[in-house]
Amino acid sequence: MDADETTLDNSTYQLRRNGQNQGYSSESWAAWAREKAAPATPGAAEFTRLVHELGGRVAIVTNRDEDVCPDTRENLRQVGIAFEVVLCRVQGQSDKNPRFAAVQAGTGTGLPPLKILMWVGDNIQDFPRLSQDARAQPSALEAFGRSYVILPNPMYGSWERLPVQ
Repeated sequence: MDADETTLDNSTYQLRRNGQNQGYSSESWAAWAREKAAPATPGAAEFTRLVHELGGRVAIVTNRDEDVCPDTRENLRQVGIAFEVVLCRVQGQSDKNPRFAAVQAGTGTGLPPLKILMWVGDNIQDFPRLSQDARAQPSALEAFGRSYVILPNPMYGSWERLPVQ
């Protein structure tokens, strides 16, 4: 699972920045993450509890920086998100694929190798080996609705860089 706008709702951060006539900045985002004030997205805590009740495990792969990862883990715990591991971005590496592979292989996660039954995110890059280029390859999108579940995020995402048609 992804963290932001998938398990954690950061609309308060967005509203604050908008109220200040300012957009995202890495400094304000880090300060927000350190507040540990993001509520769970609706249904996220219940979903992760159900995964555990059914014998599954939850790995959260986020592009939050490693320096705010302890705060992120605490925020997730405070709002009832059940998880085994949270993997944050290291050294500015936004590509989640190496972290996805680590979860599957059980390397550096403290978990055994895992077979991933469901991927949940709010951006196409929250799914293995996918980018906005997948729009040109309909077969790349076949897993959506089965093992890939995408949640709407109208605030931000890789879609912002697409040309207006």
